[in-house]
Formats: sequence, structure tokens, C-alpha cells
Amino acid sequence: MTAVESTRDATPLARPSWQQKALGYLALTKPRIIELLLVTTVPVMFLAARGVPDLWLIVATLIGGSLSAGAANTFNCVYDRDIDAVMHRTSNRPMVTGLISPREGMTFGVVLTILSTVWLWLLVNPLSAMLSLGAIAMYAVGYTMILKRRTAQNIVWGGAAGCMPTLIGWSAVTNDVGWPAIILFLVIFFWTPPHYWPLSMRFKDDYAEAGVPMLPVLEQFVTVARQIVLYAWAMVAASLVLVPVADMGWVYVIAAIASGGLFLAESHRLLGAAKRGEGQAVLRPMRLFHYSITYVTLLFLGVAIDPLVHLPLT
Repeated sequence: MTAVESTRDATPLARPSWQQKALGYLALTKPRIIELLLVTTVPVMFLAARGVPDLWLIVATLIGGSLSAGAANTFNCVYDRDIDAVMHRTSNRPMVTGLISPREGMTFGVVLTILSTVWLWLLVNPLSAMLSLGAIAMYAVGYTMILKRRTAQNIVWGGAAGCMPTLIGWSAVTNDVGWPAIILFLVIFFWTPPHYWPLSMRFKDDYAEAGVPMLPVLEQFVTVARQIVLYAWAMVAASLVLVPVADMGWVYVIAAIASGGLFLAESHRLLGAAKRGEGQAVLRPMRLFHYSITYVTLLFLGVAIDPLVHLPLT
């Protein structure tokens, strides 16, 4: 029996308090990931409305989106509890410690899925509800169950689920899916590998021990860094395509060029260090990981502000 198999079902904790259980359920939803998803939802709503959307619509979309993301993350925690038990950075998750049982986790995920779908269907619109349900399926089944353990391209295609908030935010306002939303979907799609692969580089040994074929486990760091640079350039190019398609002004253009330029510089720094064969201490892949979050925040802040103070390019 392997280490992964032996930790598939952890021994439950002895009579946890209701507060511990509540915090355990909250942890299953991965709140920090939800925060990042919401950062991409609201600005797209501002762009779709060409101003400030209805406040209740924003609140309703955020609640539904949070429930949906929480459902997807919960299913991920249930299915990946064996991997999480082996990896040091995830060994304290409630499914690993036994605070939440697999049955409880699955029930919680199903409840969140139903709540999010019904909530968005009734209080936003059916299209947003279906996009949300599709995102849950893409992450829980497509990424977690099919891709993650089978291919080094897992995060590339599986990461598409994390792009769905751009479509959901747009559809919440317009009840359709427009080209600006699709372009921002592509920005997040190209952003995901250079965001996640540096983290995988940092925790390469953890992924290797757990048997997860992340790209840094299978390839030399210089190969991974080259891929990161390629995706970073595609991401920045996609962000600039939004300018003519959505008639963006100077606020967005400056945000896209400045934040994108720093992203490219940091990606090339990582590639240069990898080519020189420098170790983790000098390579410092987490610099790019942390900045990638700042990049998304700055870019989508530009998306939100530009329609409010539109300064046309001509």
C-alpha cells in the first residue's frame, strides 16, 4: 500500500465542537481562491454595464459565485484528500485531519451546488446559473478527476474553470456572452499556467511524492520557465486585444501595459535564472506567483475604472 493509499480516509477527530466543524466546512471552500475569482467578476460587470451596475445585482452575483466556487473547491478537497495528506502544504486540510468526513464533504458540496444554481437562476438569470454549473463540473470533474493525475497539461485545460467568472459577470448584466468577456476569459486562461507553475516549482517535491504530474515534476525548470514566458506573452497580447474590441480608454491601456510589462519582466527573470542553473534560493519562483495575483488585481481594476472615467485614446 502506498503512502497516498494509506491516507485516503483519515481517522475522524474526537467530538469536534460546532465552531471547529463550521471552520472546517469554510476551509473546504478555499476562501482565498474565492476572493481571487470575485476580483475578476465585479470589474467585468462594470464593463458590461459601462458604469455602475445595479447594487443588488452585484451582491446577488457575488453570493451565487461564492457558493459555486465553494462547491467546486469542496469537491476538489474530497477527491484529493489522499494527495493533500501527502503534501506538506495541504496536510492540515479538514478532509485530511478527519474533521470533516468524505460523506459530509460530498453532501456539503452538493448542497452548495444546488444553492448556487438556484440562487443565480432565480436572482440573476438562467444563463449565469448554467455557466456557474458548468464551471463546477469543469473543475470538479474535468480538472480534479480527469486531468490532474494524468497529464502535465492539467492546469492549462483544467484552469479554464477559473476563467468562468468573466463570463458569469458579463452575462449577469447583459444576459448574453459578449466578445469582451471572451477576451478576458482568454486573459485568465493564459494567466493560469504562469500563475500556478511557479507554485508547482516551489513545491515540486511535494507533487512528486504525491504522484501528481505537474510540469515542473516532469521537466527541467528551464523548460517550465520557457513555457511560463510564452503564456505570459500570450496573456499580455490578449489583454491588449480588449482595447479595440471593448473601446477601452487610457486608464485600462496604462494598467494593462504597466502591469503586463512587469509580469513579462518577472517571467524573463525566472527564465534567465533557470538557464543559469540557479537553485531555488536564487530562482525564487514564488516572486512570480505572488506578483501574478497583483497583476490580475491591477488589470481588472483598470477594467472596472475605465468605463467610469473613460478617457478615449483618440
